[in-house]
Amino acid sequence: MKILMLGDIVGKPGRTAVREYLRDNSYDIVIANGENAAGGFGITIRTTRELLDAGVSVITSGNHIWHQKEIFENLDKVDYPVLRPANMPPGNPGKDYFKFKVDGISIMVINLQGRLFIPMSLDCPYRTVDRILGSNSADIIIVDMHAEATSEKEIMGRHLDGRVTVMAGTHTHVLTADARVLPRGTAYITDLGMCGSGAGIIGIAAEGARHRMLTGRPTNLKMASGNPIVNGLEITLSGSLEVSGLRTVNERE
Repeated sequence: MKILMLGDIVGKPGRTAVREYLRDNSYDIVIANGENAAGGFGITIRTTRELLDAGVSVITSGNHIWHQKEIFENLDKVDYPVLRPANMPPGNPGKDYFKFKVDGISIMVINLQGRLFIPMSLDCPYRTVDRILGSNSADIIIVDMHAEATSEKEIMGRHLDGRVTVMAGTHTHVLTADARVLPRGTAYITDLGMCGSGAGIIGIAAEGARHRMLTGRPTNLKMASGNPIVNGLEITLSGSLEVSGLRTVNERE
């Protein structure tokens, strides 16, 4: 079985790059972080459909999940494959995990949000995932830990080693060179990188990003264009569903 996890999809350039990549490559399961899919901030019903039609199985998110309000009511639907982080405070729309089957094999996807350097009110991601795993099981368990700090993601990898199939980090839009199988068998990478335009700054047009950094003033950020990138991690599982191979995806035009 082959699994693909894709880094943050940034705007239309990211959606286009993912669609073209999946047209030419086949996977049994595709998990993509879509929290930047709609113009760089949040995800809409239309952009969700576009990604699902392209071949994405489940869409995870992070700190920008609340930017497009139209998606809120769909997050509660049991069969809607879009997740908000499970450690969001109680009372928010959405599911803590998503379950589905492929060829009779049960898969569970969990989305978590880190707390370091991200100004949000969040519950503990470690206790949250312990609670979910304590009352749920699946043949394959995939975790997207959306976090700024590398240490927070590495700690989660060690915390879940041997209990989940894959623990991958997202959020920084920069693919890390540390993909590996942890001692107890969990596939791990600190950050899956980005799917979008490589002509700007992490998917955003360079001039606007530079102006904001130099002046400290709010700037109308726009999507970069050109030089499409697809970043992620390809995981191969053996017949016994153990990790038998890892390959980072770093496709550039």
